[in-house]
Amino acid sequence: MKKVLLFTALAAALTAGLANAGEKLVVAATPVPHAEILELIKPALAKEGVDLEIKVFTDYVQPNVQVDQKRLDANYFQTLPYLKSFNEGKGTNLVTVIGVHVEPFGGYSKKVKSLAELKDGATIAIPNEGSNSGRALILLQKAGLIELKDPKNALATPKDIAKNPRNFKFKELESAMLPRVLDQVDLDMINTNYALEAGLNPAKDALIIEGADSPYVNFLVARPDNKDSAAIQKLAKALTSPEVKAFIEKKYSGAVLPAF
Repeated sequence: MKKVLLFTALAAALTAGLANAGEKLVVAATPVPHAEILELIKPALAKEGVDLEIKVFTDYVQPNVQVDQKRLDANYFQTLPYLKSFNEGKGTNLVTVIGVHVEPFGGYSKKVKSLAELKDGATIAIPNEGSNSGRALILLQKAGLIELKDPKNALATPKDIAKNPRNFKFKELESAMLPRVLDQVDLDMINTNYALEAGLNPAKDALIIEGADSPYVNFLVARPDNKDSAAIQKLAKALTSPEVKAFIEKKYSGAVLPAF
């Protein structure tokens, strides 16, 4: 009986110890810059009792699907317009926790050195996801290359182009695929995270790029049931710390901008 009581006491002590050891958070992120920023704050979160596990994805769909299915706790890779279009299209109810950074969206080319060199009928590659498609087209309109029916339509597609006087052709692809066709098109509209992964420097290589006033902030995203949890709030605080701000400014040299 004494042995049983002793074992029970030890088991209870071990369980209590594990409970006090902290909480595990599994967070999805695309490789650059999101996963790099999360890696930076892992030690600080560990001191706060949060064991951060980073799951790296190269697409924009599964990170949301798996958070919604509670296979992951949160994700960090997307803008609010993308999240809204995803929720509407998939029937999910994911929510933003805090905005962290802006990645100015840009257009790149290996065939021309300026937009002025684009020929009539040139092929322009853009993302095929609603909000990213709209983001690319709005940027092209600001450059004077096209006119949209609604200049503020964040979900615009090529069907929403009102005027295309130079008869540009549009090639719509998944965002992750865009760097792979850089040699094949005249102008390639690429999300900054994928541009960085492809070795491009948006601040130097982009022929056209959003300004620092871009409304497309990248958010930490979770579910209504866990967004206010202590662990998620500790993660949010760490992502908007002075350490992260200094890291972003130093490492990405203007290709990524703090949003806090």
